[in-house]
Amino acid sequence: MFTGIVSDIGEIVSVDPGGKAGDRRFVIRTKHDLAPVAIGASIACSGCCLTVVEKSRDTFAVEVSAESLDKTHLGDWKVGSRINLELSLKLGDELGGHLVYGHVDGVGRIASMTPEGGSVRFVFEAPPELARFVAAKGSVAIDGISLTVNEVDGNRFGVNVISHTQAVTTMGQAKAGQRVNLEVDMLARYVARLLEHGKS
Repeated sequence: MFTGIVSDIGEIVSVDPGGKAGDRRFVIRTKHDLAPVAIGASIACSGCCLTVVEKSRDTFAVEVSAESLDKTHLGDWKVGSRINLELSLKLGDELGGHLVYGHVDGVGRIASMTPEGGSVRFVFEAPPELARFVAAKGSVAIDGISLTVNEVDGNRFGVNVISHTQAVTTMGQAKAGQRVNLEVDMLARYVARLLEHGKS
């Protein structure tokens, strides 16, 4: 379980085939103190919950299945790629964003970026099957970042990203057209399911 509050920007330092055909193994450099992080612990990597399989003083390794590579943009990662990192939530930790599970629902893209005062207005395009779960003033996790939706127009939605968030996440290097991992708010999923059940 995560909160969508990014705590470090990691860097991919190696990419190798994983243990099974189609899988991939990534080694990620981080500023986090990895001493208390156990082998088998979960770390959100640009919104995708991954398991630490090996670690050193300032790097950790994860293995990603072919299925996860297909359903996320992790397959785009290469040496030098920068990714958002968040350690898993502990009982008693402050919930600064919203409950994020690290289960990426699909891949969207940045449709446009427009400076707006001290922030940047991002417009994201979601796959049609996910767009119905995105609501104005609701929460969404984009590459593991908890963000509040300003408005929705079809399968596009707008978010204002303040300068602090740009500085401490990969949003500061984002470009129009790039792919992003999306996780919709679990509450929206349950509400939609209840409404569907009520119609049957």
